[in-house]
Amino acid sequence: MTDALKRLADEGVAIWLDDLSRKRITSGNLAELIDQQHVVGVTTNPSIFQKAISGGDGYEQQLADLAARKVTVEEAVRMITTADVRDAADILRPVHDATGGQDGRVSIEVDPRLAHNTAATIAEAKQLAWLVDRPNTFIKIPATKAGLPAITEVIGLGISVNVTLIFSLERYRAVMDAFLAGLEKAKAAGLDLSKIHSVASFFVSRVDTEIDKRIDKLGTDEAKALRGTAALANARLAYQAFEEVFSSDRWAALDRANANKQRPLWASTGVKDPAYKDTLYVDDLVAPGTVNTMPEATLEAVEGHGEITGDRVRGTYEQAKADLDALAGIGISYDEVVQLLEDEGVEKFEASWNDLLKSTEAELNRLAPSEA
Repeated sequence: MTDALKRLADEGVAIWLDDLSRKRITSGNLAELIDQQHVVGVTTNPSIFQKAISGGDGYEQQLADLAARKVTVEEAVRMITTADVRDAADILRPVHDATGGQDGRVSIEVDPRLAHNTAATIAEAKQLAWLVDRPNTFIKIPATKAGLPAITEVIGLGISVNVTLIFSLERYRAVMDAFLAGLEKAKAAGLDLSKIHSVASFFVSRVDTEIDKRIDKLGTDEAKALRGTAALANARLAYQAFEEVFSSDRWAALDRANANKQRPLWASTGVKDPAYKDTLYVDDLVAPGTVNTMPEATLEAVEGHGEITGDRVRGTYEQAKADLDALAGIGISYDEVVQLLEDEGVEKFEASWNDLLKSTEAELNRLAPSEA
C-alpha cells in the first residue's frame, strides 16, 4: 500500500466517503475509515439509501417498530435515514471539532421529488436540519433553477448546505451567487457567519460518459482523440470560476465577517469506463481547498495505486478551455449535454427514492403486527 491518501489530504483535498449504511456504522467500519484512511466526511443520496435499506442489514428492528406504530412510508424512510445520518455525524464529530466545522460532515438530501419546487425544498431542508439536529450536517439541495433561491434562503437561515447535481459552469456560477446572497441575508439577520458552511458538488465522470458516447458515435480520429478530456476540463474550469468568485470584492466583505468559502466538491468520481485509470478523477483533480467524495472502490484504488503528484488543476485552464472548444468544433453541444445530465440526475434520484419507498413499504407490511 502507498500512503497516497495521506498525500492527497496533505495537498488540501478533503477525502469524503460517498456511501453510508447502518452496517457501516455499527460494525465500526466508518470509524476505521476515519482513523486509517483519512476519511473526513460522508455523502449520501437517495440511491445510496435505497441500496442500504433494501439490503436490510441492521434495519429490521426499527422497521418493526415503525410498522407497529403504523407510520406512513414517507415518515418511515425519514426516520431511518435521519437516524443513520445522526449516528454517522456523531462518529465524525471529533473531526468536525478539530477542523473548526469545515469537515466531519454528513450530507442528507431533500426529497428529490421536490427538485423543481422552491418553497417545498426550503421547508424540507428546515425539517431535515431539525430532525437530524447535529451541527455537522449538510442538507443537500439540487442545483436546479428552483433550487437556487432555496439555497439562498436556507443559507440565510444559518443552515449549512451541500449543493448537488452541478454539471455546467454557468450553473456553478449561479450556485456561488446564491451562496453569497444567502450569506448576505444571514449577515443582515445578525447570524454568526463562521458557523455556516457549504460545498458545491460538481459532477465529474458522468460528463465523460455522455460526451464519450457522442464521440464514439461520430467515430472519426479527430473525435476519438478527445475521449476522456471533457470531464477534467469542465471540473478544472469550475475551479477557475471558484478562484475568481472567492477573490472578488463581494467575497472580501463577507470574508471580513468571518464567512467560510463554499468549497468545490468533486462528485461522481468513480471511473465508469474501464479504458481509464480507476483513480483518474482523483489524481488529476488535486487542488487546495477542494473535497473529493469517493465510492469505497475508488478510495481503495487511490490507497493502492493513486498517483498524487501535487496540484493538477491550477495552470491547466487554457488547455481545459481548448479541450471544450475542440468538442464544440466537432459538433458536440456542451449546453445540451449538461442540461441532459441535470435532468437525468434528478430523474435517477427520484427513481431511487421511489424504489426506496416501495421496498420500505413492503417491509412495513411484512412486519406489521396482526390485528388479531
